[in-house]
Amino acid sequence: MRFHTRKWIKPEDLNANGTLFGGRLLEWIDEEAALYAIIQLENPRTVTKLISEIDFVSSAKQGDIIEIGIEPVKFGNSSLTLRCEVRNKMTRKTIITIDRIVMVSMDEHGRPQAHGKTKVEYVKDRLTEK
Repeated sequence: MRFHTRKWIKPEDLNANGTLFGGRLLEWIDEEAALYAIIQLENPRTVTKLISEIDFVSSAKQGDIIEIGIEPVKFGNSSLTLRCEVRNKMTRKTIITIDRIVMVSMDEHGRPQAHGKTKVEYVKDRLTEK
């Protein structure tokens, strides 16, 4: 799994317990999944369809640095299914896992659109010298 984004846990990210608020973490995960899928599917109109069971394994506290990992699981006709793990950057302790995040490529009318992708592509490989 590739860990793309790091976040520093600040006071505004905490719940009443003094630990990372789950809703804030899910917001970051959803954004990371969207960015990943938009880049892979080359469509800015890619949306979240489903987030499966969320397993909160441990927590994070103020001052911790976490990292969000995303990896593709399956390319569908109009969808991309991802897996996610968030861990503490310093200790590598898992904070949360999500087995399935389904992102769907949409057309200009808000309907699912076939994307034609079957495997991970890297932006550097799409660029060709002229």
